[in-house]
Amino acid sequence: MTEKPLESAPPDDFSFERAIRELEVIVERMERGDQPLEQAMRDFEDGMALSEQCKKSLDAAQLRMEKLIVRNDRESLEPMETGSDLKPDDNNEPF
Repeated sequence: MTEKPLESAPPDDFSFERAIRELEVIVERMERGDQPLEQAMRDFEDGMALSEQCKKSLDAAQLRMEKLIVRNDRESLEPMETGSDLKPDDNNEPF
């Protein structure tokens, strides 16, 4: 599907996937090399904005994953005690 060129700077609320698609369209158009200089400059500016938006999205996703990993590590380090693991004479001391 051919995407319509952006008329102005790309919106900040594009999803990551939409921003990548728009960036790919811009790159393809610029690689053809048949644009007037002014259009190429607008595409370059839009491409840089989209690239920054994608970087921010990826940074946010990475931070979320790191937080989940840290939380999971903390949870796996905590001793798991269940009633069936303890004998009455254990006094709840670790093995």
